[in-house]
Amino acid sequence: MLLERARRIVEDVVANAPGPVSVFVADDHGELVAAATMDGAAPDTRLNAQRKAYTAARSDAPSTRALAEKGEAIGNFDPFFTFFLGGVAVFDGDRKIGAVGVSGLPGEIDERLALAAIERSAGR
Repeated sequence: MLLERARRIVEDVVANAPGPVSVFVADDHGELVAAATMDGAAPDTRLNAQRKAYTAARSDAPSTRALAEKGEAIGNFDPFFTFFLGGVAVFDGDRKIGAVGVSGLPGEIDERLALAAIERSAGR
C-alpha cells in the first residue's frame, strides 16, 4: 500500500463520514500506513478500526463481513481478528496490497465508507 493512496483513503473517509469515525489503513501485513480519528469519535474507535484493517489484511477473506459469514470466528483464530463490519481489503488486480478499517458508526456505514474510499482512491 503506497502512502499517497493510503492518505487519499483516509481523507475520503473523513470527508464523507456522516459522523465521527476513526479510519486505519494498513499494508498487506496489517501494519499502519495512515490513520485518523475525527473530532468527537469515541476513543475505542481507534483500536476497532485498527483491528478491522488488520483482520482484512491478514485473513484470506476480502472483508470482515466475508470472514464472519464464512464462520472463521470459530476456526483459525488470531486474537486480534475482529468480525465487526468495516474492514475491507485493498487489491491491485488479484494481489492484496492492504486494507482499510473504519469504526464509529453502524457497521454497514463503516463498511460503505471504506468501500467507497477504496474505489475512489484507485483512479487517481
